[in-house]
Amino acid sequence: MEAEQILKNIPKRTTKAFNKKIYLLGIDKNNEKIWLEEPTWDCDWYWGFGYIQRYTNNTCPEKAKDITSHSHWDGEITGFKDEKNNYVHHINGNPNLIATTLTDNESWELSDLMKSFYTLKNTAEIFRSGMSHIAKTKVNLKDKKQEDHINKVLLFKIFKRIDEILSNKEVLK
Repeated sequence: MEAEQILKNIPKRTTKAFNKKIYLLGIDKNNEKIWLEEPTWDCDWYWGFGYIQRYTNNTCPEKAKDITSHSHWDGEITGFKDEKNNYVHHINGNPNLIATTLTDNESWELSDLMKSFYTLKNTAEIFRSGMSHIAKTKVNLKDKKQEDHINKVLLFKIFKRIDEILSNKEVLK
């Protein structure tokens, strides 16, 4: 069972850093703000997303000279066990944070959306290359139509809802 913790709730905030929109997620135990970078279409074939950043000017990232920390949602925010061996399922259950911008319902929904993003991203990569490339196989799963549907339709639905949840406007129901 996930441990209960009381987190301070802070206002939502979006800004830009290095010409990319970023969303404030919360504050860690070192009193550093953590930010989620917007999705980007990278190398003309996959979505880069889930990047957690900290900046040299973490209060005003738009004025930062550099990134001080780069990690990934699935490993820093969720997807690991805490020191009591509890699995961290959502941001408001993360023991390394002291504050977040999300209600518990938003936290759970965002976690589901992020898990769906990673699942669909990996699936699109299989449809692009035809397999997982762990071993040679005679099965070829290449499917450009499915790859495009995931990258151009399904993932956009996820990105839109994530933007609604994390933006500093009232979240749409």
